[in-house]
Amino acid sequence: MKYPAKILVAWAEAIGGNKKIRDWLIANGYKELGLFVFAIYHKEDARDWLMKNGFPHLMAVINGVEGNKQAIAWLENFGYTPLAKMALAGDGDESAFQWLKYNGHHELAMAAKRLEAVKDDIQRDNDDPHSINKHG
Repeated sequence: MKYPAKILVAWAEAIGGNKKIRDWLIANGYKELGLFVFAIYHKEDARDWLMKNGFPHLMAVINGVEGNKQAIAWLENFGYTPLAKMALAGDGDESAFQWLKYNGHHELAMAAKRLEAVKDDIQRDNDDPHSINKHG
């Protein structure tokens, strides 16, 4: 994954809920990063698009954030170690977050923290019987 730092910062902002930036990413050559945001919220068409258009590594990040250890192993096996660490950090692994920072992946560390917050919000909503399908 080779993106300019400012695009990774924009991605982190989009993950954090900035719809204007998410839409900008989609419209300006970074469709995969914008659709990643929809995929976080279990939008199947976005998940399918990522898989069918050469971005299985982004889907693996989402699966890893959701606790899928096979997705983490897949990322590692195919040389996506920073994304594997991002997924682990997004699932609350502090050592993975520190690894990202120590190894100069500050934008991915920021995105991981945003992913963790989104994942926690989704889980909280899923656990609350008064909040049915809030993100759907």
